[in-house]
This record gives sequence, C-alpha cells and structure tokens, in this order.
Amino acid sequence: MKIGVFYFPTDYGIDCGELGEALESRGFDSLFLPEHTHIPTSRRSPFPGGGDLPKRYAHTHDPFVALSFAAARTKTLRLGTGILLVPQRDPIVTAKAVASLDRMSGGRFLFGIGGGWNVEEMESHGASYPTRFRLMEERVRAMQALWSQEEAEFHGKYVNFEKSWMYPKPLQKPWPPILLGGETDHTLRRVVDFCDGWFPRPGRGTEMVEGVNRLRRMAEERGRDPKTLQTIVFRAPPEAAALAEYRAAGIDGALLEIGDLDRDAILRLLDSYVPLLKA
Repeated sequence: MKIGVFYFPTDYGIDCGELGEALESRGFDSLFLPEHTHIPTSRRSPFPGGGDLPKRYAHTHDPFVALSFAAARTKTLRLGTGILLVPQRDPIVTAKAVASLDRMSGGRFLFGIGGGWNVEEMESHGASYPTRFRLMEERVRAMQALWSQEEAEFHGKYVNFEKSWMYPKPLQKPWPPILLGGETDHTLRRVVDFCDGWFPRPGRGTEMVEGVNRLRRMAEERGRDPKTLQTIVFRAPPEAAALAEYRAAGIDGALLEIGDLDRDAILRLLDSYVPLLKA
C-alpha cells in the first residue's frame, strides 16, 4: 500500500516545490492538493466539519499550478487533485490542464474529483447543487472523449461540442486514473460506471474494509472487473494499526493530512509520519 499526503496549498504556507522535494526524499508516494476557487462571504453553506470555516479554504492556490511546481522539482512523486470540483470547471479547459500536467510530469498525475458541498461557490460558476452530480458525470465523460479520441465530440444535456482536436493527450492511457470522492452507494455506482477508483474518507458512516468489499461486489454485479478499480483513503488515520488493516484488505493507498502549519512544523510532521510508510 502506498502512503501519500494531502495539503491545502495556501498563499501563506510552504512552497509546493519544496514540499514535493521533502516528500520524495522521505519516501512518500504522492502529494494531493484540494481546491476552492473562492469562498463567497455570504457563507450560507455550513462547513461540513462543523464550526467556522478554516482560513485555508479561502487561500488555496490553483491545484494545477501548484502541482506543476511540485512536478518540476521531483522525479517519482505522484501528483493528485484531492479533490477537484468538476461541476465548477469548464471540461475542455480542464481536460487540457490534466493532459498537460500528466504529460509534462512523465505520467504522474492522479485525477481526484468530487461534486462539492459549498452551494454558493458552485452557483458562482453556474452550477446547481441538486444537479451537480449529473453535471459532473457529463463533464467527466466529455473529458474522457477528448483524452482518448483523435477527433472527439460530445452531445449531452450540460456539455455540447462538435468534433474537435484537443492536444496534448495524456501520457497515461487512456487517461490518468479518475478517483471519485464520497462514501455512499451512489458514489460507488458512479465509480463503477465512469471512474477508475474510489477516494473515500473514514469516519463518514463507512467502514473502509467493508466499503471496499461493497465496491468489489458492485463492480462484479455491474460487469466490471474489480481489479480495474483502486481505492485510496483520504485523510487516513496516522496510526500503524489502521494502515495495516487497510493493507491487509487490499486497499491501494492512504493519504495522511498535513495541517495548516508553518514550514518548519510541516517538515517535522513529515518526519513523524516516516515510520508509518512501512506500517
């Protein structure tokens, strides 16, 4: 099982290039970065974690730009979005960014996606909370066409474009692994239908080992080989026993959290995580 981290890449935090180097030199597998394009000050949507919205949510760099800096200073570290808010992004522009980063990094990109929770944020992008998952699916399928077809076209309810050329194509074929965040059976069905892996959070009403077994059963029921789907646990507990349980269950990866800390504290935290890489 591969161990990586996720971090909110803020304008007041550690340089992402330096962070990438620090992770690679210590033997971590991957760096995942979440995104929020902006936070409307109305704050109608309650923070899912409870209490006030943490400062870092309004201060994140664009994940593709930040990951590019990490890619430029590393050789083997895998680079992921965790998660990218697909309902808030133009699919053609996003397909171009994904393909460019995957190719320029040597095929190291992992495309973690989700529907989002901040209603007012997505409304600023013209997306609707009740239809965000249908919009997300169409945009993902449209991007898959752009990545895998020489002359791609797509005609749906939310996405529509005529036959087009879009280069570069991703280095990974047919596209970088698409990992969908969420914990419900609806999420698992979407994973099986149009994604390449599951990106769950523990402690959300889903026990990880049972969740993976449910995913495998659902894949078999829907005619898909479970071996084609990977699972990476987001915000995994930094505990050797829990990670060992994940490993025994055949879970592919786990991401440990880097909190909203200063540079030196982050580097010390990474050092404390190193023993877990062999848990």
